[in-house]
Amino acid sequence: MTEQVVGRSYRFNLGELKVRFTFDSQTQGSFVVENGAGLAPDGHAETVKLDLKKIRDGVYLNSWTEASGATVTHVEDFANATVYSNVTVGGTLYNFVGTIEEA
Repeated sequence: MTEQVVGRSYRFNLGELKVRFTFDSQTQGSFVVENGAGLAPDGHAETVKLDLKKIRDGVYLNSWTEASGATVTHVEDFANATVYSNVTVGGTLYNFVGTIEEA
């Protein structure tokens, strides 16, 4: 179902927030924060359990909870190289729109 992304790494560029994300499997991902934009420390790395759903070819709904309690929900539109990201940190919701490129 998600064979298009599993085993691949991508850079999510959300303005100042930049993250390199690897789809380890359909249920697990790992990331490194390249620039945390004040939301996460630069260089922070973590492996998370994913809830990854294919909406249609090239478009996925991807969400996870980080060890800190932060939650992340993405609509990842690989067909148009666009990511829509909602991140909750410390009870505050942040909305981002950015680009996706294979890393």
